Amino acid sequence: MIRRIAFNIAAWVVILAVAFPLFWMVVTSFKPQSELFKRPPTLLPQSWTFEHYERLLTQTKFLTYFRNSVVLSGATTLLVIVVATLGAYSLVRFKYRGRESLAFLVLFTYLLPSVVLILPLYLMLVNLGLSNTIFSLVIAYTTFALPYALWLMRSFMAGIPEDLESAALVDGASRMGAFKDVILPQLLPGIISTALFTFILSWNEYLYAQVLVNSDDTRPLTTGVMNMLVSAFNIEWSLLMAASVMMSVPLIIVFAFLQSYLTRGFGAGAVKG
Repeated sequence: MIRRIAFNIAAWVVILAVAFPLFWMVVTSFKPQSELFKRPPTLLPQSWTFEHYERLLTQTKFLTYFRNSVVLSGATTLLVIVVATLGAYSLVRFKYRGRESLAFLVLFTYLLPSVVLILPLYLMLVNLGLSNTIFSLVIAYTTFALPYALWLMRSFMAGIPEDLESAALVDGASRMGAFKDVILPQLLPGIISTALFTFILSWNEYLYAQVLVNSDDTRPLTTGVMNMLVSAFNIEWSLLMAASVMMSVPLIIVFAFLQSYLTRGFGAGAVKG
């Protein structure tokens, strides 16, 4: 009994330690400028204000960065899901020489630090005339999101009984028809969890966006907000906190509704393969 109470207290201490910075970020975004550096600091604003959000939306390029992040994350997720689904189907359903070696080689590429790919990718994108575009970031994000997504989809695909597809083929369905009508509905939880993983990864990525894109019209939120509000001589803390809250809202909403699929996806990757 005492051990359980001690464990619960320790767990709550850890939870509060992790959650407090998020709580402080939210309340700071609603504090007026005069309270930001007040000593001693107040836990809650003495007077709540939305002026930082209004300035962020009307006097900065936050909405441009937000649009770029939505397009970038959405396009990366769509491309990764299509390629990973077809690749996993090939690895699981078709038998050819080197199939298992290819699967492990794909996983091996995920183990490489992403930073080692920056220079080769940058030179390749410059030669293709795609540098400093959102599409260049879509290609870059796909290179390090696809290996894990393919391995995850392979685990889900292996869990679908092959007899279901065989029955559809016996009934006269084509290979593509069986894939569309039998495999895809069974694969939907895996597709959702893989899409969530890819979207979150693309939404939060910073290093590649900082190196490959240097124009305000193509920057995503991560680098755009930092370049806009943080300089060597000044940090706009009030706008930075408001921007951080607004950047977190889409992920919190998506995660709140689809967290069971994400958890199931990580579990599938751990026990199957």
